[in-house]
Amino acid sequence: MTNKPKLKLATTSLAGCFGCHMSFLDMDERLVELLEQIEFDRSPFTDIKQLGPCDIGLIEGGVCNAENVHVLRTFREHCRILVAVGACAINGGVPAMRNHYSLQECLEEVYLNSPDTVNPHIPNDPELPLLLDKVYPVHEVVKIDYFLPGCPPTGDAFYSLLKDLIGGREPQVEKGRLRYD
Repeated sequence: MTNKPKLKLATTSLAGCFGCHMSFLDMDERLVELLEQIEFDRSPFTDIKQLGPCDIGLIEGGVCNAENVHVLRTFREHCRILVAVGACAINGGVPAMRNHYSLQECLEEVYLNSPDTVNPHIPNDPELPLLLDKVYPVHEVVKIDYFLPGCPPTGDAFYSLLKDLIGGREPQVEKGRLRYD
């Protein structure tokens, strides 16, 4: 009997709270079952920094800076299936609240006008990623194959999505498995 090769799964978090990755862990012991069928590539779970060829990529968070754009495009290039995970990836979420103001207004409020500001100045360092004019949902930057809504999606929703994808089926996440905390 030959073993079926494991699918490669990669994850990343762009502009968001990292809650989707934490919720991913809510699959609990079902993670062990999944690990018989998948292996992690680039992910905070592995601390692998470079992305290789991958079957499934899970993207959490909106796109707020040039580094996010680069990571997202790299995932699209290397992942056969790309999934936008959670409200921030799908519609910008909380990070997109800044879209009601210009980037300059946001920077001034945070770095110059805050009541707790000491040594007021707007940072300008080449080590800092260039901020975009607004926060974008991931599908406005690259083609996304599937969307897993929620804030964050439940462990059950992650499990259902991954089992369908591993089985070669179109993902069907029941509305009862979605939540918006």
